[in-house]
Amino acid sequence: MANPIYKVIFHNQNQVYELYARAIYQSDMYGFIEVEEFVFGEKSQLVVDPSEEKLKSEFNAVSRSYIPMHSIVRIDEVEKEGTGKIVEVKGDKVTQFPYPVPGRPPVDTE
Repeated sequence: MANPIYKVIFHNQNQVYELYARAIYQSDMYGFIEVEEFVFGEKSQLVVDPSEEKLKSEFNAVSRSYIPMHSIVRIDEVEKEGTGKIVEVKGDKVTQFPYPVPGRPPVDTE
């Protein structure tokens, strides 16, 4: 495959993001994945998906995004891009991996 495209699915603040990019790297910042060259649907499409439009506006001026490894659900290499989306997580069926809250001391379990 000459120009691979990757589908990246990750958690961000009670939402699941699905986006497409041409470049993904393990970051020099420990625990992060770098995502570059975002790919969005064609502008000539007649039907506009509000979820993809929200994703486009959020990543409009972003050239590179650093995503924490523990937020990544899945990365797939795909033949062509699909429709990116943001989905609200509802219910108790999805639990994020616990991580320390900034400014709070670690909890002592003893």
